[in-house]
Amino acid sequence: MQDNSEQISGSSFFDTVRKRVEKHFVDADLTTQGNKRLYVKAAIQVLSSIILYTTLVFFTPPVWIALALCVLLGVNLAVIGFNVMHEGGHQSFSKHQWVNNVSAHFLNVLGGNAYFWKIKHNINHHTYTNIEGMDSDIDVKPFMRLHEGQPLHAYHRYQHLYFIILYGISYLAWVFYEDFLKYFKGSVSSVSGPMKFTAWRHLVFWVTKGLFVGVYIVVPIMMVGWLAWLIGFLVITLVCGALISIVFQLAHVVEGTTFLEKRDEMVKQDWAIDQLRSTSNFGTRSGFLHWMLGGLNFQIEHHLFPRISHIHYPAVGDLVRKTCVEYGIRYNEYKSMFSAMISHIALLRRLGRVAR
Repeated sequence: MQDNSEQISGSSFFDTVRKRVEKHFVDADLTTQGNKRLYVKAAIQVLSSIILYTTLVFFTPPVWIALALCVLLGVNLAVIGFNVMHEGGHQSFSKHQWVNNVSAHFLNVLGGNAYFWKIKHNINHHTYTNIEGMDSDIDVKPFMRLHEGQPLHAYHRYQHLYFIILYGISYLAWVFYEDFLKYFKGSVSSVSGPMKFTAWRHLVFWVTKGLFVGVYIVVPIMMVGWLAWLIGFLVITLVCGALISIVFQLAHVVEGTTFLEKRDEMVKQDWAIDQLRSTSNFGTRSGFLHWMLGGLNFQIEHHLFPRISHIHYPAVGDLVRKTCVEYGIRYNEYKSMFSAMISHIALLRRLGRVAR
């Protein structure tokens, strides 16, 4: 479909799709937050992670079974991030504020910090999607070149090969380096300005970081020894980091999405149109992906309606697609996660080619 987004009124488009989505919830007598389906899913995911952790640390299965369980735990932790923490961070898990806050702080259970994440993700990423210097999620310089506006180095010609290593270690870098850098700088980025630290936020930061070290490092070493712990810990964190990174990269760093080098370029068109041009869906017909990824394969719908729970995205997606067709706006979508992954690798390869 031809992209006519520069010639049409984005405000008119978003007004139309917003009214249709609102009507859908009124007609179906639904709230935009999660429901029992989400709560049951969250309970299953949290309980399964506890069972996996307990089995690995306190029952010490044979090495090959232990490695398989470590892979499963890494996936499980990422899935909790997608379905519980992410929803809570966007205030869409529940209609109750305290439940959303608890859900958001599952990131602290995973070693991160919910307060930092809300600034980095909700403000920087959702407001300035794919804008160089403002969207923290695409700022992985100098290790990778994610769009043509970023500097090109000779080693980038291999980034389509080594990207998976960087994605894997991103979790460890996040927990043990980036959070501390933000804490001591007092800022997530220059875009968001200085953070407002209360005594409670200081306490939460240090207590939850300490608990993470105790639960994921100290106790396992005491129970299984340092070598077994190290191998298991690396497997868990590398799998978790790789899965989180891949899911978010497939939403924005694939062929067909647009990147802007300056904030000024964004104001030339409507915010909603910019979200559509910079975002892509994948595998939206897969119930398994929707369940596992917390609807993050419906990234377009998520960016247009971040406070609507992902359990509603299939229905919302039909309305967004219909409206895009009527307005002649390109709707970026890959049929499967595999095809989106191929596109991501192809884009990394093209962007990494050394100029001659």
